[in-house]
Amino acid sequence: MAKKRYPANRAHPRYWGAWLGIGLMRTGAMLPWRLKLALGRGLGLLTWKLARRRRHITDTNLSLCFPELDGQQRAELVKKTFIANGIGILETATGWCRDPEHLRHRVTFRGTEHMERAMAQGKGALIIGIHFSTLDLGGALHSLFFPADVVYRPHDNPVFEDFMTRARRNIFGAAIDRHDLRGVVRRIKSGHAVWYSPDQDFGREVSVFAPFFGVSAASIKLTAKIARMTGAPVMPLMFHRNPDDRTYTLEYLPPLENFPSGDDVADAAQVNAFIEQAIRRRPEQYLWLHRRFKTRPPGEESFY
Repeated sequence: MAKKRYPANRAHPRYWGAWLGIGLMRTGAMLPWRLKLALGRGLGLLTWKLARRRRHITDTNLSLCFPELDGQQRAELVKKTFIANGIGILETATGWCRDPEHLRHRVTFRGTEHMERAMAQGKGALIIGIHFSTLDLGGALHSLFFPADVVYRPHDNPVFEDFMTRARRNIFGAAIDRHDLRGVVRRIKSGHAVWYSPDQDFGREVSVFAPFFGVSAASIKLTAKIARMTGAPVMPLMFHRNPDDRTYTLEYLPPLENFPSGDDVADAAQVNAFIEQAIRRRPEQYLWLHRRFKTRPPGEESFY
């Protein structure tokens, strides 16, 4: 599919929607905390009611990953997922548009000794982040304790891409295009920590099939490849909004052991096991709206 062409003039009407969205995010970032939560919940509920296709995807994912839930329990978790992701939009706005220092009192960071020990080796580190609704705010909070670069997917709209990239560069040391493997390896080899999220379906060409919640899932091989190319420790990072909806917990676990092993399936399964562990702590905060099981092994029909 050909890439969309955008006008060079950033004042062109085609960009007005992006400018409006940026203005709303900047405004939302400055709101009192209770109002942010209320607006986020309202946005999540509205999306839950209107986005039938995304609701179906979310329900399908949850039925595959949590077969022990009955229909009513799963429906409630679907609703909570939309609410959490609605709040996540306001959290993203806060992470991008506010100095994270004003949230320091809301953060508990556990396991910092694991990251300190890893960075003391002088090999850099590859941080495994996860697509929770708190992803971008989690990055901002992480920057209060440890510097890191980030791997990201560029936005097609150049106005929003400029805004998003500037925001992330205020949080992270560098924002690296996900296709720039050399850039990732270069930064790690120079002693930097790089935040990277390997938990989505990127297609058959770059993946192996490994279990995720007991379901065969296309799992990217790049995590093991980067670790092999750099010799850097791979650091599992958890980050959640706590049940009080006012505070956050970040936690580093010890680096993955015997990783990479040379077996792509085993390595992907080890990464998936950590991601599953993190999701089970607060499952409603994960991005279940994504078609995680889109790519199927040969001969299997689509779940969606």
